[in-house]
Amino acid sequence: MSDEWKHQVRIYLDASDAEIARRDAGDGRLRPIAPILEKHDAALRNQLQAFEDYVAEAEKSGVAAFPLYKWTKLTIDDPEKRAKHLMAFALVVSGEEVYPKSVADALAADLEPLVGQGLILRLSRHDTNPENNIRPPANLS
Repeated sequence: MSDEWKHQVRIYLDASDAEIARRDAGDGRLRPIAPILEKHDAALRNQLQAFEDYVAEAEKSGVAAFPLYKWTKLTIDDPEKRAKHLMAFALVVSGEEVYPKSVADALAADLEPLVGQGLILRLSRHDTNPENNIRPPANLS
């Protein structure tokens, strides 16, 4: 994978912990990840909320300037996909949604021991390489 691509780490919580994280990221239930987030200047960003914010901004500003509007709107309107994204959290580092691979590597390495220990169900890594990302159907663009 090329160093030119930016990266993102995501964590997945169960439904009740995800609800807590969406409501109050400082809640004691999330204490195991708090020092890791602080160490990396990271914050949780719920994926569904990010999608909803994108759709709201598109509808406010004009959907023509938002190429993923239709696909994102369909995603948040689908109950199954909605439930999935409610439990997914991107880690935003120093205010950035995507960051260098070395930053993602360090963050993932610190979080990995917590996976399966009661709070983090799963961890995933994503990059900005178009070859590695889902493409919306052509008829939605």
